[in-house]
Amino acid sequence: MPMKQSVLARLFQSFVAFTLFLWAGETFTQQDNSPRDLTVLYTNDEHGWMEGMRPDQGAANLYQLWQEREGYRKDGPFLVLSGGDNWTGPAISTWVEGQSMVEVMNAMDYDASAVGNHEFDFGLEALTRRTREAEFPYLSANTSWKASGLVPEDLGILPYTIVEVYGFRVGIIGLTTTSTPYVTNPANISDLAFTDYEAAVRKTFPALVGTDLQFIIAHVCMEELEPLVESLGDLGIDLAGGGHCNELVARTIGDTAVLGGGYHYTSYARAVFRVDNTNDKPVLTGYGTVRNGSDSRDKDIAGIITKWDAQSSRALDEVLGWSRNFVPEGKVLDQSIIDSWLLAYPEADIAITNRGGIRAALPKGKITLGDIVGMLPFDNTIIDVQVSGARIRRSLDRGNRLVVAGLERKNDEWILSATGLPLADRQQYRLLTNSFLFSGGDFFSANNGASAGSVDTGINYRQPFVDWIKSRQSSAARPISLD
Repeated sequence: MPMKQSVLARLFQSFVAFTLFLWAGETFTQQDNSPRDLTVLYTNDEHGWMEGMRPDQGAANLYQLWQEREGYRKDGPFLVLSGGDNWTGPAISTWVEGQSMVEVMNAMDYDASAVGNHEFDFGLEALTRRTREAEFPYLSANTSWKASGLVPEDLGILPYTIVEVYGFRVGIIGLTTTSTPYVTNPANISDLAFTDYEAAVRKTFPALVGTDLQFIIAHVCMEELEPLVESLGDLGIDLAGGGHCNELVARTIGDTAVLGGGYHYTSYARAVFRVDNTNDKPVLTGYGTVRNGSDSRDKDIAGIITKWDAQSSRALDEVLGWSRNFVPEGKVLDQSIIDSWLLAYPEADIAITNRGGIRAALPKGKITLGDIVGMLPFDNTIIDVQVSGARIRRSLDRGNRLVVAGLERKNDEWILSATGLPLADRQQYRLLTNSFLFSGGDFFSANNGASAGSVDTGINYRQPFVDWIKSRQSSAARPISLD
């Protein structure tokens, strides 16, 4: 009997200890040597696709998938990170300059996000509003004010953060692509510099002293991120997450986990670190990628999305017309959009926009204002400017990133559509372009030779296409056709 009582007593003590462990949540002591896992969940290039590119690929589906597949819980051993470009995309996010996306990411418990180039799309004031609303930090150690060389913490951008989660202290450094001056509106970031990645990391790394794990989250493509990881091998970086090129990646370089979460909430990447009584430092024990496609949705996230959908729908549900066919992103749609500019401004000779400013297809059937805002989501205006033929030629000859109206390529020569004459280098032409290109985006050079008489029309670059669709007076019985 005494032996039995002793066993029962020990079982009771173990039960009490386990109960206290659960009650304590994230509290650990130096004497606790039980194995502990930390799971990192990583996304990037979300671009406001909270509703999903398909009905089963939205943010609510992904959050539910985390709970079902990963055992995710708010107070558990999880770290949720983003590689940036959170909000420019569908109308539900773009129309409110990312405010809806920040609320969704708050509810999904993000711990940090890198600053992507598209975080600057709506200007610095809008960025500051978003960083203040976010319950997680926006990180970029290589972004600084040109005048002072300091990271713009007044905009809500920090070089790093230290997160304490489930007994782990994790130091996280952020990076932003150095191509940002050319892939967001340059006018929005004219006072900012985007400096060398390695130098920024090495400068910031000493601030992470005393952390258990050291991460980098970077809005940087793998072709740049992977060499960076190799060059930083002496620092012992535990994880490097990328972004910008929409890559779905999970692999290692040395002892560093390298992750890319894909894009638009269609997937995520994951890595698991473990510490136990056999090692002093957490070690990588697993990594991989997972496709989103859950049939169920988290009700709280779904409720937030429904609220914003209702709010945006009041303005964006206006029916502009009807389309006979689904028109994918590409040549036919691009040309229809830029042609509408010259229809709106027939006194102009040439119109040029960038393919990167066209972000979605034209749906079959009903076309709403929300569809067009999602297709042409940027805050770009149309610039009316006098430019030499030589400048236009140099810009067009740079490659296929531009869409042009008023000019045709014939026998290796640019011919004006209105006159049939070749583009003359010394002649001045009236050009319509968007404010992104005019400010130097996509390395566009026409503005360098622009006359002093350039005029910002103040008209959003999507408006001529909206007006053209309306002018067709289409209906379900008489839809328009672009092909």
